[in-house]
Amino acid sequence: MFNLAHIAEEFFTSRAMVDVKELKENYPDSVLVLNVDDDNLPDVSDLAYRSVPVHDVEVGSYILVGAGEAVPVDCEVYQGTATITIEHLTGEVKPLEAKVGDRIPGGARNLDGRMILKATKTWNESTLNRIVQLTEEAQLNKPKLQRWLDEFGEQYSKVVVVLSLAIALIGPFLFKWSFIGTSVCRGSVYRALGLMVAASPCALAVAPLAYATAISSCARKGILLKGGQVLDALASCHTIAFDKTGTLTTGGLMFKAIEPIYGHWIRSKKTHDISCCIPNCEKEALAVAAAMEKGTTHPIGRAVVDHSIGKDLPSVSIDRFEYFPGRGLTATVNGIESGTEGGKELKASLGSVDFITSLCKSEDESRKIKEAVNASSYGRGFVHAALSVNEKVTLIHLEDRPRPGVSDVIAELKDHARLRVMMLTGDHESSAQRVANAVGINEVYCSLKPEDKLNHVKSTSRDMGGGLIMVGEGINDAPALAAATVGIVLAQRASATAIAVADVLLLRNNISGVPFCVAKSRQTTSLVKQNVALALSCIILASLPSVLGFLPLWLTVLLHEGGTLVVCLNSVRALNDPSWSWRQDIQHLINQFKSKHSVLQKKDARSNTMPAASL
Repeated sequence: MFNLAHIAEEFFTSRAMVDVKELKENYPDSVLVLNVDDDNLPDVSDLAYRSVPVHDVEVGSYILVGAGEAVPVDCEVYQGTATITIEHLTGEVKPLEAKVGDRIPGGARNLDGRMILKATKTWNESTLNRIVQLTEEAQLNKPKLQRWLDEFGEQYSKVVVVLSLAIALIGPFLFKWSFIGTSVCRGSVYRALGLMVAASPCALAVAPLAYATAISSCARKGILLKGGQVLDALASCHTIAFDKTGTLTTGGLMFKAIEPIYGHWIRSKKTHDISCCIPNCEKEALAVAAAMEKGTTHPIGRAVVDHSIGKDLPSVSIDRFEYFPGRGLTATVNGIESGTEGGKELKASLGSVDFITSLCKSEDESRKIKEAVNASSYGRGFVHAALSVNEKVTLIHLEDRPRPGVSDVIAELKDHARLRVMMLTGDHESSAQRVANAVGINEVYCSLKPEDKLNHVKSTSRDMGGGLIMVGEGINDAPALAAATVGIVLAQRASATAIAVADVLLLRNNISGVPFCVAKSRQTTSLVKQNVALALSCIILASLPSVLGFLPLWLTVLLHEGGTLVVCLNSVRALNDPSWSWRQDIQHLINQFKSKHSVLQKKDARSNTMPAASL
């Protein structure tokens, strides 16, 4: 019975590690790396290649991946098209079409076609290796309750042994039991053995198995947790804060317009007409902004640079950069080709309106710029960036759109999870309110610098009590993510700093996994509490009757091992999708019963009509 029970325990425990094993099976041992010519480009005419161990693949290598093969490391498609699946990585069931220029995570499986891929990361930094590494580390990082049970189990086991010896040696003197036992009365040694079996902490030891199971369940959905303690922390949170750009919105800002608003207008002495100081000042402003943002990863900078591509813009020389995180940047413009400023050195600054006005020499100038922004002919509903060159300010208008399905996520967190939902953003009020109204967030804090977000997270956690969840993705969110009870990031977009300080990584490029994380944490903590209660109940129910001589030793073993198996079975429930309440569970069971019943009725109806049809 002991052996059978332990075999069953090992089986249920291994269920929690299945997902990691499946991921490891996607490891390709070696890859086909194409030979490159003098220009460091692959020779696609004869496709000469060599086999290279996957751990030795370098960034910039060109890899040949055929149908049915796995992508070894994170890559970019250089040539060819194919249908790929990343279901085992992110839970995304729908196959994806990969074409030239698309980025593919390591571990993706090629379903058809043949592609030449350019490696963008080494094996150690690739998505597949990171998933496996983080999942294994998470299963080793024990939560507080598990560490306490481990320490308690050591002391508890010693107490059980001492009590068993005491019953065996002292029982005959205190209770007049026989030492060996007779057909009439069980002996003290028999009773002591029963206590030692019944009270052993096996069931308590496997009670935290639900944590490992939940971590695997989350990994199956493309959610990586950095330890079981994250589940406890999530379950204790009452507030959740979202960054706006790139988190609630797509982050792919679209350039809408560029508008000179201050310092550009002059009055003619002869005609008294107001005209722009430079006929092509909008082009020059765009050229300066694109030059300052070249190579940036910030959404606003990317939108400006992308819009400038293909435009007939003057050449701009920029140097002496200075970056102010979450606010903007300054630089020196050495010259603008075809510009009226000739070879003059010009001071340029690009960033938020508040950043530009903070650099003004007088309060009057700052006030006039703000008034000009408010009086903009394009309104206040867009995302704004301001460019100041030689005290001439140009307003850049960009549009940011909410991610699909975000409003449903917010509604679920408010209605089912009962969380206080807020937005923390560095954008100005009009843009923040537009997105907040679209997604259903009522509490908005805007124009926040990174240190303001950090202070807001700390003060909210302190004033409201309970924990706070911060969801973001940019480097300016890193301080707030680190200070929050739980930090959640979108791994595909997040900066390295944000990933390093975050507790949860969402591999899918959306926030649909946030409600699942919260529900899974509550489900897991509930299961662990149930496991502890079941383990203690089994120990008590088996120990007292054994000491009193009511239970034979074989039945004590059965009760003890049965309790351990019940705890294991209860832990495996963490593999199921969580629900918000027992009412939802009951409704789900009713719906399943109705669907199965309707299927059976249709089968019976078909079987009854077949004889008539044959006649």
